[in-house]
Amino acid sequence: MASGSEGSEVRFRHWIGGAETESAGCATFATENPTTGKIWGHFALGRAGEVDRAVEAASSAFETWRNLSPTRRGRLMMRWADAILENAETIGRLESLQNGKLLNELVLQARIVPDWLYYYGGLADKIEGRVIPLDRGSVLNYTLREPLGVVGVVMPWNSPLFLAIMAIAPALAAGNTVIIKPSEVTPASVIEAARLAERVGVPKGVVNVVTGDRETSEALVNHPDVAKIAFTGGVEAGRAVAVAAARRFAHVTLELGGKSANIVFDDADLKQAEAGLLAGIFAAAGQTCVAGSRALVHRKLHAQALEMLARRAASIKIGDPLDAATQMGPVATRAQLAKDEGMVAKAVAEGAEIVHGGVRANPPGLPDGFFFAPTILTNVKPDSYIAQNEVFGPVLSVIPFDDEDEAVAIANGTAFGLAAGVWTLNIRRAHRMARKLQAGTVWVNMYRGMTFNSPFGGYKASGIGRQNGIEAIDQYLQTKSVWCELDDSVQDPFVMRS
Repeated sequence: MASGSEGSEVRFRHWIGGAETESAGCATFATENPTTGKIWGHFALGRAGEVDRAVEAASSAFETWRNLSPTRRGRLMMRWADAILENAETIGRLESLQNGKLLNELVLQARIVPDWLYYYGGLADKIEGRVIPLDRGSVLNYTLREPLGVVGVVMPWNSPLFLAIMAIAPALAAGNTVIIKPSEVTPASVIEAARLAERVGVPKGVVNVVTGDRETSEALVNHPDVAKIAFTGGVEAGRAVAVAAARRFAHVTLELGGKSANIVFDDADLKQAEAGLLAGIFAAAGQTCVAGSRALVHRKLHAQALEMLARRAASIKIGDPLDAATQMGPVATRAQLAKDEGMVAKAVAEGAEIVHGGVRANPPGLPDGFFFAPTILTNVKPDSYIAQNEVFGPVLSVIPFDDEDEAVAIANGTAFGLAAGVWTLNIRRAHRMARKLQAGTVWVNMYRGMTFNSPFGGYKASGIGRQNGIEAIDQYLQTKSVWCELDDSVQDPFVMRS
């Protein structure tokens, strides 16, 4: 359990089988507050032994959870949703202190997290098999939809509980139990949420949390009794998860990186597009998988757009994310800050020009925070390193194009395919672009929209599988075919029936 008051260091332990659990030898690791650069808290450092204990707890709870009536399961999920909603302020504050995103945004996220539990809780008793009509009238053939078992959920630091619940909710509704391994940067909110689940009556062991580092994740991914891994994170880590899971034929859902194109045509409402471009990259300091890090702007508007974007970027208020007046907080880690600097330097070396930013920011009173200025680059070649690779920071590359075909070619010309934005008043063009773009989500005259009942996921290197919507629950189920002969007569054992 956390101890200490705000401003002092806090302490969290694993949550396994409905109880706080220390690691062997009481091993811990520290997290930093990116706004101040100081130690914020200490967490139990899980290893294979702790993962084993969590898998044992989840496996023991599996039969209890799957055998609850689906309606009862759904109602417990809804009660958990109510508890999270009641504690949204606490959860949002914990996340802001750990990853530096705006408090208002994270509290809002915590308030919409329950929608996922309400939605999938409502779907729990609507999982149905079907009766299959056969040529042989004496045989009854039907299907059962059954849960997989223990699901490992490995999550990143940018929206800890929000991203985790996108996997947890359909997994629980389907009858699975879960073990969550949150990022070592932001473990606190997921632990708090797991406690709330047990408090409202979710059986012990259904929701478990093991904190730690990469070694902890690997122990969970490689555990023989974990039936599926739901992973959100970087491409290389996702590749490693997929390979490890394939070795033992475990199921996977992968939500990976992006290099999303935000495409502005010459007939767009430029003010509306400007707002979308800014929100697409500078909201959350660019630390979102769908960040619109490439602004493809029609050449007729390119110079005007650059001037507008630079002016607006210069006006963004950078500072403490707990302050309601702040518009952009720090990046989450020292490593991310160094990556932002390095990628901008590499872009300049390859010929890009900095229109604004490109350096660390120093808001008053926060000299040790991990702040990077909103950055706009021009003269970026579509095949350059920064145009092909995810920054995960507040860095926007503005690239001109001449026509629709060129915009499509540039947008599709990366290994990623997570999302894209299209800004145009031409309805025919909008729908043509939606079909041509190789992306799992295409927004038209908007950006960064997401909800519980609309599928989300990537093409190409951006992932495997879908989250949200009815499609997501299917990925936490397996289908069994049952055949039953109704005829009492003896069948010839050497004749195969079809």
